[in-house]
Amino acid sequence: MRIALIGYGEVGRILAEDLAPGGHALSCFDVKFDGPGDGALRGHAAGLGVAAAPSHAAAVRGAELVVSAVTASQAVPVAQACAPALVAGAFFVDFNSASPGAKIRASAVVNAAGARYVEGAVMTSVPPHRIKVPLLLGGPDAAALEPVLNAIGFAAQVASAQLGVASATKMCRSVMIKGLEAMVIESFTAARHYGVEDAVLASLRETFPGIDWERQGAYFFQRVIEHGRRRSEEVREVSVTVREAGLDPWSASGTAERQAWMADLADASLFGTRGAADFARSADWRTEADRILAHVNKSRKT
Repeated sequence: MRIALIGYGEVGRILAEDLAPGGHALSCFDVKFDGPGDGALRGHAAGLGVAAAPSHAAAVRGAELVVSAVTASQAVPVAQACAPALVAGAFFVDFNSASPGAKIRASAVVNAAGARYVEGAVMTSVPPHRIKVPLLLGGPDAAALEPVLNAIGFAAQVASAQLGVASATKMCRSVMIKGLEAMVIESFTAARHYGVEDAVLASLRETFPGIDWERQGAYFFQRVIEHGRRRSEEVREVSVTVREAGLDPWSASGTAERQAWMADLADASLFGTRGAADFARSADWRTEADRILAHVNKSRKT
């Protein structure tokens, strides 16, 4: 197939790596092209035979399948940027963690161009599963896309022919998952300050014996440090989803703030240089918690 990957971040690169051996004609575009780190992104693409395009339109021109995997806030703008160059009948699958309302707006743009919009809800972290990550599809063309995706290696399942159902499933799950990340960072860091982390972890193990809290804590710290900006944008979309249901998104809003706060610290190199081999790779969450506490204490003194 001719496949265009819009967004060449972590997800885009993983998909490129898993799709390239299938002999597909792959193209990609990322707004970070021609910016800092451009060489590494282009080098990765070139190594796989993926054509790095100069624009959204250039990347999708002639593609039978377009995968949009960008930050949540860009779901609709990316659909708008791609629409003029989409081939009639091409599938446009939206992997972005956007609210049902945003997915419906993006679909209107893509479908008006003659292509077929399908929402895709990625139901867990991509790296452990790679292209086989559980994927829910939604929209009138979801049933037609499902066998196409699964034939090239995906693990897709139709959630509903109605747009918004798949993304609502993802967003409501994220209230819990992204919220748990934020709560672990807040709880564990505060516990470290008071010197009670061992007692807190022992209590958690007793209450939730199926979870290795040491390992889970290290993983949550790592993922939020690396991807807090993207996560904060996603949870702001989660807040929109909750609000669309008629509820005030108190939990989601707090989670978004904590994720964004961690992203700010990461951007300020508190956890090392972003992109370095040891960035956010500590096997012990205490290392990162101590950095946070040192920063907080320094800020208090100044």
